[in-house]
Amino acid sequence: MSEVTDATDWRQEFAEEARAERPDLARLCLLIGAEADPSVTRADLDAAEIELDRLAGELPYGVRDPAGWMTALARLLGGRYGFHGTPADYLRLESSLLHEVLRRRRGLPILLSVVWMEVARRAGAPVYGLGLPGHFVVGFGDPADQLLSDPFAGGRAMTGMDAELLVAGATGEPLEPSMLRPASPLEIVLRILNNIRGWASPRPERSGVALWAVELSLLLPSHPARLRYEHAELLVQRGEFLAGAAEMEAYASVVDAVEPSAAATIRNRAQAARALLN
Repeated sequence: MSEVTDATDWRQEFAEEARAERPDLARLCLLIGAEADPSVTRADLDAAEIELDRLAGELPYGVRDPAGWMTALARLLGGRYGFHGTPADYLRLESSLLHEVLRRRRGLPILLSVVWMEVARRAGAPVYGLGLPGHFVVGFGDPADQLLSDPFAGGRAMTGMDAELLVAGATGEPLEPSMLRPASPLEIVLRILNNIRGWASPRPERSGVALWAVELSLLLPSHPARLRYEHAELLVQRGEFLAGAAEMEAYASVVDAVEPSAAATIRNRAQAARALLN
């Protein structure tokens, strides 16, 4: 089989993995990277999986309690290998791509958390991701115990008060119990794709990045309906007026039942998009 796989194949694999009974978080993240970087090959994805396996193999034997796992992960990943993040990492698309995060050992909180989770999971640790507003962290053991670690800070241990301060700083609101619910793999993937769209949004020259991020999001079994409208707007922005107008009209049909005035506005925008052809 050829090493090079085209974008259509990557997307098909992404869609199939997203609909699997137990979606593989690492695989989905690596497929996002393959969509982002045309130079990525099958061998690159396999190498990233092997690196996660190798890191898991370096964790000490005999760790049994969640606190021990948290300490061991911080020493290995944050200490020995220097995985961490800085404010400058928010400016780089690579910070949202798992294969690049494994190479650079730098990334956004959510991607560093994926590294922590996937290494820990391979070693048998009781681990989960926690999508706090504005910052993603990792938890160990029973979520009720709030034994939390911040991979962005190299695996620094967090207290419940630390989590409350994080949420208050991001939202101005108190920490709600629902915020401490472990995130599912597909919720994590959608949040990663949202981050990529957020990175591309203020960069008109990177509208292609925003487009594929939206299109991958639409392949997930559950996604916000409004993404269809965002997809349509991006198509129009990139000069695909007929396709964008058709997408707007399809979305207007969905909205019509609950917000007729909004649906009418969307249809007007679709008409304006078609007029750009004249």
